[in-house]
Formats: sequence, C-alpha cells, structure tokens
Amino acid sequence: MLANNPWAGGTNRRTYVLLGVTTALAIGYPVLFGVQWCGLPIYLGVACAMTLPMRWAARGVLAATVLTFVMCASLGAPSGTLALLSFETLTIGILMLAFRSSRVLVVQLREARGEVARLAANEERLRIARDLHDLLGHTLSLIVLKSEVATRLAERDLDRSVAEIHDIETVARQALADVREAISGYRQRNLTDELENARSVLAAADVELTIKASGTPLPDPVDGLFGWAVREGVTNIVRHAHAHTATIGVRRQDATAVLEVVDDGAGEAATGETPAGNGLRGLSERVTASGGTVDAGPRPDGGFRLTVRAPLTAPAPREPAEESA
Repeated sequence: MLANNPWAGGTNRRTYVLLGVTTALAIGYPVLFGVQWCGLPIYLGVACAMTLPMRWAARGVLAATVLTFVMCASLGAPSGTLALLSFETLTIGILMLAFRSSRVLVVQLREARGEVARLAANEERLRIARDLHDLLGHTLSLIVLKSEVATRLAERDLDRSVAEIHDIETVARQALADVREAISGYRQRNLTDELENARSVLAAADVELTIKASGTPLPDPVDGLFGWAVREGVTNIVRHAHAHTATIGVRRQDATAVLEVVDDGAGEAATGETPAGNGLRGLSERVTASGGTVDAGPRPDGGFRLTVRAPLTAPAPREPAEESA
C-alpha cells in the first residue's frame, strides 16, 4: 500500500523493492528461526495480490503458495502444518485478488459514470447550440426581410409599413418563446406550423410558394423530422437561392414518407463548407439517425431540390452532434 495505489493498477520501482524485501523476510526468518515462521509467505501472497499488475498478481500468489510448501517441507514441518499453511496462502491470496478486482471494477465504473455525465453535458450543449442555430437562423432571416419591406414601404404606404413592423414584433416574440423552449428541451417541430411559417417567410422574400400534401397525417416522429427539414430548406431558399417560385411536397411512398423542397433559383450547391452546407449536414445527421436519407443538389433544368425520405415507423430522431452555422 505504501508503494502504489492497488485500485489504479500502477506499479512503480518502490513496489518491486518492497516485494523483494518481503520475499527475503519470508525466506530468511524460517531458515534462521525455525519452522514456526513458515507462515510468513502468506503475507507475501497478500502483498503480491494487492501490488503486482493484475496479469502477474495471480502468478505471485501461486509462487507464494509454492514457497510455503517448499519451506515447510525443507524444514521438516508436520504434514498437517504443511497442508494448512499452503492452503491458507493460496486461499487468502485468491480472496485478496477477488477483493482487489472488485474494487478496481468499482473505480472503473465511477470513472465511466463520470465520463457519461461529461458526454451528456456536452451533448446538451450541442443540442442547445444546434436548436438556437436552427431557430434563430430562420427567424432572423424573416425579421431582416420584413424590415427591408417596412423600409421600402415607409414613404409610400405607411399603413402597410406599420403592419410589417407589427409582424416583426410578433416574430421576435415568437423567437423568444422558441429559444426558451429550445433551452428547456421541449421544442417540437410541427410540420403544419412550419409550412405556415414557410409561407410567411417566402411571401416576405417575394417567393411564390406551392404546398402539395397528400395522404393521412404523418406519425409524430416523422412529422417533427419533416418540420426541421422544411425550416432548413426554406432558410436556404431565402439566403442563397434568389428564387421566384418554390414547391414543398409531402407524400407517402409505400412504407416511406417523402418530403421535397424545390425552387427555381440559382441552383448553387449548398453542400460545401458554407452555412447552408453546415445546416444540410446537420439535417442529414438527424434524418440518418431516424433511418432515413437526404438528397440535396441542383436540378438539371435549374433550381435546387432537397429530398428527405424517412420510414413511417421511424423512432423519434436522436439528437446528433452538429456543426453550427
């Protein structure tokens, strides 16, 4: 115990020095003072079990047992004493090995629990950062657009300008509520709400939106996943596409739900090292975690297409780590 920490498993030079001294005493005392000292190798076995590396500790206990047997036999100890001391050396050594192993496992378990707690804290920070990015990226784009509209209308149509300013106030209040929900972990993406938000955002950006939805309502996990996808797709249209028209389609295809967001904009790739690319990468991680796929890229006839496919029996999407834009 003075040489190392038996629960950490480390063995230093002092450990081997003290074991050497103990071995010398276990051999020397019986030789010098007689058979009554033949029980000393029992302590040597305990020391080996508690200090040697785990892969050598059992061998140390066996060596101590053999030493006990040899010392008793060579010094003429009675057969009963020989058997008893050898048995005690072996069993006590094994008992200490088991005790040490259990303590090592407890220490490792505590370390693992601490690591799980650290990972959970990191995951929560990533979740908050990701949700804030998704929420504020979309909402701030809408606020900027409405602010530009209000500025253009200020001189020629004061009433409409005031209405846009009121809309900005409403959007800002909703953004504050969304941020609070995101931080508390209860934010849910509802596809219907996101489609309405998409209509409002694209109208402010002078983009004509067509929504095509068919089939029965989607399961809640898929509905929420498509809500995230609509928000990301619309944000990319507003920021990067310079489009005039856009179409959002939702349909069922056998056991799969399909969402398509199509625009007639510039069709620039949004999958590289750009804010849009980061957002689509994060969306792809969400969809993949739910067993689905994401396909995003320019269309041959111009514009950009985002297609998300998710199994209708998919579990609630696991929150993946994502780079913030």
